[in-house]
Amino acid sequence: MTEEMPSLRCIIATLFFALLLPPGSFPATTLSPSFYDETCPTVFSIIRGIIEQALLSDPRIGASLLRLHFHDCFVNGCDASILLDNSATIESEKEAAPNNNSARGFEVVDAMKIALEFECPGIVSCADILAIAAQEAVNLAGGPSWLVLLGRRDSTTANRTLANLAIPAAFETLDILKSKFAAVGLNTSTDLVALSGAHTFGRAQCTIVIERLYNFNGTGKADSTLNAAYLETLRKVCPQGGNGSVLVNLDPTTPNTFDSNYYTNLQAQEGLLQSDQELFSTSGADTIEIVERFSSNQIAFFESFVVSMLKMGNISPVTGTEGEIRLSCRSVHMDYTSSNKWSSS
Repeated sequence: MTEEMPSLRCIIATLFFALLLPPGSFPATTLSPSFYDETCPTVFSIIRGIIEQALLSDPRIGASLLRLHFHDCFVNGCDASILLDNSATIESEKEAAPNNNSARGFEVVDAMKIALEFECPGIVSCADILAIAAQEAVNLAGGPSWLVLLGRRDSTTANRTLANLAIPAAFETLDILKSKFAAVGLNTSTDLVALSGAHTFGRAQCTIVIERLYNFNGTGKADSTLNAAYLETLRKVCPQGGNGSVLVNLDPTTPNTFDSNYYTNLQAQEGLLQSDQELFSTSGADTIEIVERFSSNQIAFFESFVVSMLKMGNISPVTGTEGEIRLSCRSVHMDYTSSNKWSSS
């Protein structure tokens, strides 16, 4: 089998995703993979080139960009609200608990927007930039490629309160994770397990896992679902009372590669986050069989990931004449024109 086969299989899955989904599970919208074919045909190459350049100095930027798309879509849909800074009219989602001092990659998104405004002024939305960047980041890390559905517009509001409530958290149980996926129209089995596979690359801060290593649920002990040898390794990286900003690989085996090792790690009780290990270690869970299947069949994981990404990317998109195409991804039009913060660019 050639190295390109998994991506080829996933592109085929993209073309036929509607056939793979139950009727009514994918709401009709005006999104299309050819949306920018005439108005900005270089959009993909521009975004990919900027990610390639960023990866030279920041190997985790791909995972960070994918995470921005996730966290955006779970809050009022995929509308780039996560990119908005605080202003007189905006209470930024960047300061919500799941994002504060954690979400990153905003400067790279800025670079994409600047380049696209130079090439195709006023055409490409920030919401679509996040969707394309997520796909390109996955593919550059060795994962699948797919036909990204495009045509989203940008929101003119943000919702920090909902961001605090809706975004899945690293310390949550399987039941809570399922409820959050169901709330945005994703299924609680394959979508949940496939999209959690995004943690096959990237890093997390020690502060996210420290209680799991030393005082899980207030017990004064470590989480019993952690492999003993892996626990000791993590404790050396994240000592009690140590620097909480130290980074830990989400995947201890292939930290910069998008592959199925994430699921193999769960089988070995080496999921870094509680929310990850819950998929395999929750007794009787319907997610266990899916973890086992993806661990043994990377193509099955890639295909399911593509379909689930398409579903997630279609959560409540702003289309037609709603919203706007921002000139700066950090500001709505009114705030941008009043401050002219990018005039020097």
